[in-house]
Amino acid sequence: MTFFTLEFLRMVDRSSSSNPIPGHKRPATSRRLFSLFALAAIGIAVSAYLAVDGTADVDQQVFADVTVYKNPSCGCCGKWVEHLEHNGFQVEVVNQPDVIIHKRKLGVPQRLFSCHTAEVGGYVIEGHVPADDIKRLLVETPAYRGLAVPGMPQGSPGMETGRIDSYDVLAFGAGKPEKVFSHYPGEHTGSE
Repeated sequence: MTFFTLEFLRMVDRSSSSNPIPGHKRPATSRRLFSLFALAAIGIAVSAYLAVDGTADVDQQVFADVTVYKNPSCGCCGKWVEHLEHNGFQVEVVNQPDVIIHKRKLGVPQRLFSCHTAEVGGYVIEGHVPADDIKRLLVETPAYRGLAVPGMPQGSPGMETGRIDSYDVLAFGAGKPEKVFSHYPGEHTGSE
């Protein structure tokens, strides 16, 4: 038992073992009980804050489940799902021959379309967005609808072909202009 629990039990035991005079109040015991409860509440609040304030290692936090809408025959979508799972996400896959319905329903602008669309923590994820960017999105909670990697850039998660193209992860929606959330510079081999 903790110090606070033991002290509380001692105070309760003391107050129940003697009958006070009718109408007589015990201000000292009441103050001690109040102080004890206040300290316990502060301790709980501090513990909760330290657990979620972002100072904890992002890789150790539990993130929301991800629902991925993809075409059943798309191999790169499956590889992106594996990328998320290897980075601590629980993924539910919804195989649909026509994922454009979900893109439109979730408010993804056509110019940002890629091969799969996902939902996580109230946000929309379009395309081959790296898991670290999704984690950052969930920690920072910016006022955007979601993140997108338009098209299918080589070297993005799920598109590992040996070539690494430069690409941006864009934050979009919520009545705001698109913004670069992350930039990946790519690698040039000299033959380009």
